[in-house]
Amino acid sequence: MFSFFQKKTPSPPVGKPDEAIAAPAEATPEIVQSAELPPSAPQPQERPTLSWTERLKAGLAKTRNKLGKSLAGLFGGGQIDEDLYDELETVLLTADMGVDATNHLLTDVRNRVSLRGLKDAAELKDALKDSLNELIGPLEKPLDISTHQPFILMVAGVNGAGKTTSIGKLAKYFQSQGKSVLLAAGDTFRAAAREQLVVWGERNGVQVIAQESGDAAAVAFDAVNAAKARGVDVIIVDTAGRLPTQLHLMEEIKKVKRVVQKADETGPHEILLVLDANTGQNALNQVKAFDDALGLTGLVLTKLDGTAKGGVIAAIAKQRPVPLRFIGVGESIDDLRPFAAKDYVDALFE
Repeated sequence: MFSFFQKKTPSPPVGKPDEAIAAPAEATPEIVQSAELPPSAPQPQERPTLSWTERLKAGLAKTRNKLGKSLAGLFGGGQIDEDLYDELETVLLTADMGVDATNHLLTDVRNRVSLRGLKDAAELKDALKDSLNELIGPLEKPLDISTHQPFILMVAGVNGAGKTTSIGKLAKYFQSQGKSVLLAAGDTFRAAAREQLVVWGERNGVQVIAQESGDAAAVAFDAVNAAKARGVDVIIVDTAGRLPTQLHLMEEIKKVKRVVQKADETGPHEILLVLDANTGQNALNQVKAFDDALGLTGLVLTKLDGTAKGGVIAAIAKQRPVPLRFIGVGESIDDLRPFAAKDYVDALFE
């Protein structure tokens, strides 16, 4: 059972960054409309026959094919020389690992080759795998939601990154751990986003706090109070998609964070940025901008199954190592899982 809720009191105005933020007056959200599933709503796809390892390998097929075919030629035999390193550099760059990560990997691989006394190009594969594992390993930090109740997740991202869909999948994931979940439809700019979140609420059997119109901060404030009143374990606050260059919208999302802190001085406990893997190196720029504005605590990387740019994880690890909490490799409701560095690297090379 889930419903739209609307707040009776006026929403707080969007103020300048240095203005004091007054918390919205406390009020019990009122049910104003029962949510209905739109006729055109997409239905969840189930693939019970595939394990997560198989899904990961299938999802990384494009990146693996681009990277693996080139590496297969490099690792086919012959001597390890400067020409080989030049070719390896080109391969890593084309997988969107970025200049910094590529230079780091090349230097590290050279050191491993020297220390191990490797001579044959075929032996280079394991050295590269070890180096890549070591680089991205620190990003593997599973999200711990046991530290607070309710545990407040605030989710940000640019338009089209898969933010709202990821929220629905996260809700499903937390429910699979036996946690109760509440969703806050804080994207008040796009009506379809609210409806989409309601669809995911229907799929997962959770309630959605929303307003027909109003201020995103007020929705977040109401949702946190509702979660406290109902003893909910996890609350996920959606926010409108925005570009880092839209300064007024970046100020608005900062305000949402401050108002959440008015409702719960310890929150938000996790600020997740959803990234579309198809954007490649631009994803790194988004991480830097949103981290500077909000202080990110985690990342969600979606659509790895639709791109050959999965190497951007290495670029993030080198330049802005915010923990990569989850990765998405498909459209199924179960295709968003915690990031495991070794599994990712193995899927790239096998």
